[in-house]
Amino acid sequence: MNIVGVDIGGTFTDLVGVIDGKIVSSKTSTTPADPSEGVAESLRLAKCDLPGLSELLHGSTIAINTVLERKGARTALVTTKGFRDVYAIGRSNRIEAFNLFFHRPKPLVSRELTFEVDERLDPAGNALKALNPAEVDALVKTLLARGVDSVAVCLLHSYANPAHEQAIGAALRAAAPGLFVTLSHEILREFREYERTSTTVLNAYVGPRVRDYLTNLEAWLRGKKFAGKMHLMRSNGGVMSLAQSRVQPVSMMESGPVAGMIAAGILCKQLGIEQAIGFDMGGTTAKSSLITRGAPAVEEGYVIGPLASGQPMQLPVVDIVEVGTGGGSIAWVDETGGLHVGPQSAGADPGPACYGKGSGTPVITDADLVLGRINPHRFLGGGMPLDLAAAKAAIKAKVADPLKLSVEEAALGIAMISDTAMSLSVRAVSVNKGVDPRETTMIAFGGAGPLHAVSIAREIFVPRVIIPKLPGAFSALGMLMASWRQDFVRTLVGRLGKLDAKLVEKVFAELKRDGEEQLKRDGISREGASLVFNADLRYVGQEHALQIPIDDASMLTGDTTKVRELFHVEHDQRYGQAAIEEQLEVVNLRLVLTAARADTIAEQSMAEKWTPSDDAKETSRPVIFDDPKKPLDARIFWRPAMPAGFSFVGPAVIEEPNSTILIHPGDKVHVTEAGHLVIDIAFGGAKQ
Repeated sequence: MNIVGVDIGGTFTDLVGVIDGKIVSSKTSTTPADPSEGVAESLRLAKCDLPGLSELLHGSTIAINTVLERKGARTALVTTKGFRDVYAIGRSNRIEAFNLFFHRPKPLVSRELTFEVDERLDPAGNALKALNPAEVDALVKTLLARGVDSVAVCLLHSYANPAHEQAIGAALRAAAPGLFVTLSHEILREFREYERTSTTVLNAYVGPRVRDYLTNLEAWLRGKKFAGKMHLMRSNGGVMSLAQSRVQPVSMMESGPVAGMIAAGILCKQLGIEQAIGFDMGGTTAKSSLITRGAPAVEEGYVIGPLASGQPMQLPVVDIVEVGTGGGSIAWVDETGGLHVGPQSAGADPGPACYGKGSGTPVITDADLVLGRINPHRFLGGGMPLDLAAAKAAIKAKVADPLKLSVEEAALGIAMISDTAMSLSVRAVSVNKGVDPRETTMIAFGGAGPLHAVSIAREIFVPRVIIPKLPGAFSALGMLMASWRQDFVRTLVGRLGKLDAKLVEKVFAELKRDGEEQLKRDGISREGASLVFNADLRYVGQEHALQIPIDDASMLTGDTTKVRELFHVEHDQRYGQAAIEEQLEVVNLRLVLTAARADTIAEQSMAEKWTPSDDAKETSRPVIFDDPKKPLDARIFWRPAMPAGFSFVGPAVIEEPNSTILIHPGDKVHVTEAGHLVIDIAFGGAKQ
């Protein structure tokens, strides 16, 4: 079985594949105007024969970038009469209480394109006021006259009974087959009106652009005689079919980054690491996630963009904290003389000044090059020479001269500020969750991750950093390990032990039926699938709930002792206390449906014995670490030539085709039998 995973990032497009039982990889610049060009080039560089591929897995930032750049479709929103402004009002909490410039999320749909229908359901799904077909027909005509490209329909309590939404959707699809229609119950059958509306709007907003991109990509692949399956990476850490991704693109928001965290979790299992922090730094952003017992946490809520002003999305997402600091993040000086890095990025075109594409804007990669940390002749394995003079000129003009610093001092300042900013994302998934970083291990990957990981580990006292094989294309590798996964949810509110048994059994049966229908649509064997039920529980009076595993309906309606015990233990672990005497309430029932991959070659490749593939000799060059006036003579290694068992002490730089690893003075490096690099941090070690 020949398979490939392709990850399109903001700066680079990465590919990792298993061809004839061997791992192949490539890395090329992303083409912002047409991301599929990057896919084509990565396949060409890896010498992949498309007719010979049985499966292509794909992750892309196109959905999330569409939201962040606000370049989505002209979208209309249809809701229940009296609830037109729910989406604009949002929540009453003020997340940033002391921010004088605080503002709430700006809706993706204007009020003039928000429409009401005079219908009403109660929380149980019973019709209090029936939908008027004549009103629906008039609404359809109005929407088409407004020239909208996409419509989001989110009616009150439609999670309990979708009949009214289905009627509106049928009318819209019949009148305009090319219109992208999103019905909330097809995306999310869960209460919380604001978050449900926001999620539905997000799907409609990005839908046409993602659909067109996937259609064009599939047409190109089929035109090249690719006859295999195509799966898309989901934000929940699993994959989905191409057909489903066209109608539910909101599930792709974090499709690229989560794959790397899945691979990091598998590596933790292989190495026996109980708790780790996955750190991924690419060209545009840096991401962190807490990995416990080989699995990153999956949360039932996410905000696209800043926490206070971003767009809420109520779907299962691997818990990733992201900051706008990547290799292409722009360094700039404000009017008061303050130096900043990001969140703006130079992207792939024109990219950093050192790319030689005419950009005079300095970025982190330019600073790393000036500091001697990057070899201008070995970037991308020597396939993309870097222009050191251009990097120096950009830093001098935009940072050094305005701040009256030398170019080297300015470059070090850029690197230090970016490291501090990225350490905040690592703190957010460790310290902020009650986890001591000193008791974790960092798994660092991404094209720029290994270059900055040790500095960040030193910043927050993470004692050990592991750089896996293929770090620059680790997310693409993770796609080859991801299971097929679907999540289903039904809102069901009631006191634990007092729920109607027949109702609970009915909801369980509905979830199971929906799961089996999805298996059939995607051609997945029922025998190879795993069904795991969970219940969202909370103390009566609480706002948010915890997910507790449930075997069957009787655990909620019969003897509830086990469920109560599980909840109290989970609550104590999460919040440091448990109120055993308090009553519990059920909020939602969930089904997580997964099907593991039949092939495990990619997973096995991470544990295979390492054999050097090159015989490049060790060299040295001056590298700036802490003092721009006193560069250190660092040892330079070529990773493909480093044998298993090899150890040394920094300062050093380890270069490889798709990444660079910076080893600080005093840090100890060991090459494992499988070829992974283990770096033990020497806190308070050698100083310049």
